[in-house]
Amino acid sequence: MSEAQRSAQQRAFQLATVEGVLERITYANEETGWTVARVDTGRGGGELLTVVGALLGAQPGESLRMHGRWGSHPQYGRQFTVENYTTVLPATVQGIQRYLGSGLIKGIGPRLAERIVGHFGVETLEVIETEPGRLIEVPKLGPKRTKMIAAAWEEQKAIKEVMVFLQGVGVSTSLAVRIYKQYGDRSNDVVRTEPYRLASDVWGIGFLTADRIAQAVGIPQDSPQRVKAGLQYALSQSADQGHCFLPEEQLISDAVKLLAVDIGLVIECLAELVAEEGVVREELPAEHAAPTETSAEKLSAVYLVPFHRAEVSLASQLLRLLRAPEDRLEAFATVDWDRALGWLHQRTGAELAPEQEQAVRLALTQKVAVLTGGPGCGKSFTVRSIVALAMARRAKVVLAAPTGRAAKRLSELTGCEAATVHRLLELKPGGDAAYDRDRPLDADLVVVDEASMLDVLLANKLAKAVAPGAHLLLVGDVDQLPSVGAGEVLRDLLAPGSPLPAVRLTRIFRQAQESGVVVNAHRINEGVPPITDGMPDFFLFPEEDAERAADLTVDVVARRIPARFGLDPGRDVQVLTPMHRGPAGAGNLNTLLQGAITPARPDRAERRFGGRTFRVGDKVTQIRNNYDKGANGVFNGTVGVVTAINLEDQRLTVHTDEDEDVPYDFDELDELAHAYAVTIHRSQGSEYPCVVIPLTTSAWMMLQRNLLYTAVTRAKRLVVLVGSRRALAQAVRSVSAGRRHTALDHRLRRE
Repeated sequence: MSEAQRSAQQRAFQLATVEGVLERITYANEETGWTVARVDTGRGGGELLTVVGALLGAQPGESLRMHGRWGSHPQYGRQFTVENYTTVLPATVQGIQRYLGSGLIKGIGPRLAERIVGHFGVETLEVIETEPGRLIEVPKLGPKRTKMIAAAWEEQKAIKEVMVFLQGVGVSTSLAVRIYKQYGDRSNDVVRTEPYRLASDVWGIGFLTADRIAQAVGIPQDSPQRVKAGLQYALSQSADQGHCFLPEEQLISDAVKLLAVDIGLVIECLAELVAEEGVVREELPAEHAAPTETSAEKLSAVYLVPFHRAEVSLASQLLRLLRAPEDRLEAFATVDWDRALGWLHQRTGAELAPEQEQAVRLALTQKVAVLTGGPGCGKSFTVRSIVALAMARRAKVVLAAPTGRAAKRLSELTGCEAATVHRLLELKPGGDAAYDRDRPLDADLVVVDEASMLDVLLANKLAKAVAPGAHLLLVGDVDQLPSVGAGEVLRDLLAPGSPLPAVRLTRIFRQAQESGVVVNAHRINEGVPPITDGMPDFFLFPEEDAERAADLTVDVVARRIPARFGLDPGRDVQVLTPMHRGPAGAGNLNTLLQGAITPARPDRAERRFGGRTFRVGDKVTQIRNNYDKGANGVFNGTVGVVTAINLEDQRLTVHTDEDEDVPYDFDELDELAHAYAVTIHRSQGSEYPCVVIPLTTSAWMMLQRNLLYTAVTRAKRLVVLVGSRRALAQAVRSVSAGRRHTALDHRLRRE
């Protein structure tokens, strides 16, 4: 190598500085922060430079001073790799106008930016910084908007200061904003001295992110603060997987792997956590151990405090209701059932099957009852009959379901108003309910549909709100997937030895036998492959390759189903996937389906956030419980459509399936995900005219019978499977491995 070549190579590896205006972000990975962007360096001719790297927090329109290295990509040519950057306030009129109009400062959109810069010129930013009151000089800019702009400018400056520090540990913009909103001016102090607080105080920051920050600020690996936070994180991870507790041995083992510290330190810190009431340790019968642990007579279970309280309370509340001496439906204790059922037959024109009749009597004579059964077995008609008889006796009936869609369906079925459980209880910020044991619901009969979705926390809140003497009827399909949240409530209530009266409907009615959806749901549930040929409402499009299966899924949704069945691809068709990742996972399919159903157009407003672009018309879903949004909170799984995007107010509006318009500030958009495709777990409690299910061998570990059964039973009219016959066979034959760690059934039996 010549001296000149060696010198050129050395220059290429040396740090360089580039300044320019960020024109657009072409790609951003939400998880890693890796960004590909185009920057105008002012060299003229409209030529833009490609820059790559962790451009966390940078927004189009900002002037950046970037430090990094020059390089070349074999496909895209010369580019600059950013190692770190700072924001530089623009100095030209054009730069200032583009900066202010980028949507960075709440209250200023492109048109207002033009007016402000037209009035103050190059002094604009200095005026906003030092004399924001002068903004009122701009025509049509009133005091209210002036104050809002000044406050937004100050907040933006403070967030930038927090971000300068957080940038080095890979924290995204949205999390930096959340940290600032939580702690304000104390943000940097909390991050430096108590980083593990972030995991419990700030939504979206888990232990791993907090741990990365803690290492960056010098907290030792064997710090008790770290070990205790790691133990609680391991328990919260298990709760995310549906467990109410972890066996102590498993918790200690998981913590040692996670924290890479000595087992003695973990045991010591766990004992301190128990003493401090940060967790609860309880001895349970060995039957609650995993199969490998059954040699012990007792199992030492460790709970996070809220799950232990909820499980203990739920068992006690259900038994309190069941054994209450008063009865708000006492008329049914002495009713002439032949006459009552004859009246019902006259009213509906249909006769109840013996097991349906048993369920009706049970719900109206027992203060707590459970009704379960698969599709086509008459659960809906049974519920309608129970409600009709109760209302004929002038009983106050309250109907609820865990999701907006399920509540709508229950309302249509019974002709009575139904609400989501969250709205019924009027959950407030922090999760407390307006209705509880001290202020119960004014109802004689409470009916809750889709009870398989109730997790232990929500079920406890519900049970506490039912008045003594009132009747509670829980209705659901126990063979579906259990709740997304912790617990296995419906299954525990139906467990052998449970004191709660229950009926399981098993007979498939003749009309339902004509539906391929119903017939195949039962075949799958029995471990028999579905019939995919000759059915008018159940199809299989075979494709072994996962990427081609994804493309075929999009074609089926966007073109074939609308052409043949006249269904709207956004409103009527729902793609349900076994998992989020992978070529045929919900993440990739949402990108492809958005491109097919709501593509970018000049007349369609959009807003980019991290790796996602939200457009007017997009189908979206809420991915966390937020008690502060909407009239009574917006909850995990709520689905809606983006109806407006306002760049000036930095706000996006979603019309939810509960007919509510909910605003989202742009820094809250990580609470939303696209919902053209959702995982089967997230679809629980919903029902759609048509369901499309991609099944590929890349989701092998997730392919289980109750997963496929749940997906198929979400469809009212039509099911289309797309993908591998081998994957379908695996899903049908594979039974879910093991139960969740819960002890509700034990508590009910013990009481």
